[in-house]
Amino acid sequence: MIKAAYLHIPFCEHICHYCDFNKVYLKGQPVNEYIEAIGREMELTLSEFPTRSLDTIFVGGGTPTSLNEQQLYQFCESINKNLPKSDTHEYTFEANPGDLSKEKLQILKDAGVNRISLGVQTFNEELLKKIGRVHKAKDVYQSVENAKRIGFENISIDLIFSLPTQTVQDFKDSLTEAFSLDIPHYSAYSLIIEPKTVFYNLLKKGKLPTPGEDVEANMYEILMEEMEKNGFNQYEISNFSKAGFESKHNLTYWNNEYYYGFGAGAHSYVNGRRRSNIGPLKRYMEQLNQHVLPILEDHPVSKEEQMEEEMFLGLRKTKGISIPHFTEKFDTNPMEIFAAELEDLTNKKWIEVNNDTIYLTKKGRLLGNEVFQAFLGVI
Repeated sequence: MIKAAYLHIPFCEHICHYCDFNKVYLKGQPVNEYIEAIGREMELTLSEFPTRSLDTIFVGGGTPTSLNEQQLYQFCESINKNLPKSDTHEYTFEANPGDLSKEKLQILKDAGVNRISLGVQTFNEELLKKIGRVHKAKDVYQSVENAKRIGFENISIDLIFSLPTQTVQDFKDSLTEAFSLDIPHYSAYSLIIEPKTVFYNLLKKGKLPTPGEDVEANMYEILMEEMEKNGFNQYEISNFSKAGFESKHNLTYWNNEYYYGFGAGAHSYVNGRRRSNIGPLKRYMEQLNQHVLPILEDHPVSKEEQMEEEMFLGLRKTKGISIPHFTEKFDTNPMEIFAAELEDLTNKKWIEVNNDTIYLTKKGRLLGNEVFQAFLGVI
């Protein structure tokens, strides 16, 4: 059963130096036509892969709140029309602090949105400039205050650490500022420099002074310690929340469950198939204008691939992988099929197996990517 939907708004008023998501500058783009097209995609997809209800909806980007008020209203109306959301428990919109007006917040609230995720990244204004962000720290406080006044209780912010020239003290300062917001959820990621970004080009020229792996690891350890001190549970490698405020939508991915993906460049996992959409807006919309789904790739996922994905996605969660659940789902015990990998990782003290559960140790969280790679292509 498909219980989650992701919708992609690719428009941004400014492009951040680290971002490699499918996005375009907002100015001069066919925004209204795109909203119509994504509505058509929802309609066509639901006719092919119907579901009775969705537990979660997540609107990301790009910058969804770069839409003007009328466009935002029309987009929300399209979601309400095309998706079965009467039983939706979590409905999230990503937003930038600088463009989240009270009017837009009210439109979202009226449409049933109950969770706001703000792209903050850092509270250091010099660093904000260096990474291509245009909001100020004061915009974060104002956006959170406005959201609370309008009735949003479930608010999250994203932070990035190991930014160019960032010091450990600066990261500590950003965490202090973040905790002062009194919100129930935080995501924090180390900077990953991706191809086709401003930072990648600077790095190739030797002009990107990053803190280095040791400092990055120190920042991550500080992150985990400070979150625990302040009463936040680390339920996933990069995510921390008060009880009951975990991101239910993202847990769909980490639990390796089915989800729709709508919009240019969006990915979906439906009925044993992983699909990706055409990225360029013009081609995406041309397909839908002909009432054809804009599928770029359509990959049937074999049982072996599903089991590998179950391992490296499930290990992202701090509670890890349930051996009985895995065995029931695939009719195979992971302790047998991944025996060599699990023995090696246990000997390295990167994972532990306890009470029918496989999970990362604290050391394993620091080396997560190396752990996950151990399960790729082994069956």
